[in-house]
Amino acid sequence: MQCTPIQLSGIYVTLEPLTQEHLPEIQSAVADGELWKLFFTSVPASENVQQWVAAALDMQHQQTAIPFAIRDNASGKIVGSTRYWKMEPNNRRLEIGHTWYAKSVQRTGVNTECKLLLLTQAFEVFNCIAVEFRTDYFNHKSQAAIERLGAKRDGLLRNHTIMPDGRIRDTVVYSILEHEWPGVKKNLQYMQSKYKN
Repeated sequence: MQCTPIQLSGIYVTLEPLTQEHLPEIQSAVADGELWKLFFTSVPASENVQQWVAAALDMQHQQTAIPFAIRDNASGKIVGSTRYWKMEPNNRRLEIGHTWYAKSVQRTGVNTECKLLLLTQAFEVFNCIAVEFRTDYFNHKSQAAIERLGAKRDGLLRNHTIMPDGRIRDTVVYSILEHEWPGVKKNLQYMQSKYKN
């Protein structure tokens, strides 16, 4: 498990290694729904995208993350971002996070396929024994989406993170374990098949 850029390709989306060249398309994607206005997300405002991309690439340089830009295969547009981070090769675990999608592709097959690609790589290539997801206590849509994947709720970290606006966030923690992956994969493939035209 190394923090080197990789590309993951599916039917509906391609997860491309995030680069500075994605900057204009990321700015367009965050503007679709003005996602930064949701207080319980960490989506960058349009004027902060440059620093956000730089921070993501710095995490990769520090060997703690692999950030992706998510391209919709049908439209050719960048529609969001996600990343592997908190990568622990010695413990064979990582977290999938910093995930957001343009409003126009929310509640479509994009999230399902992204997670199928990321989890397949994590369990079948990186040989992970656990993959974690975390979200804000107030982000109920995110919690429901994570649970639809088949992840189990591990618990709640109280007063976990001080947010940029000063609010102290409680964080809900979920995970999928190695022995659960075959069932989760089958469920994701079934969910994905419902989106096929």
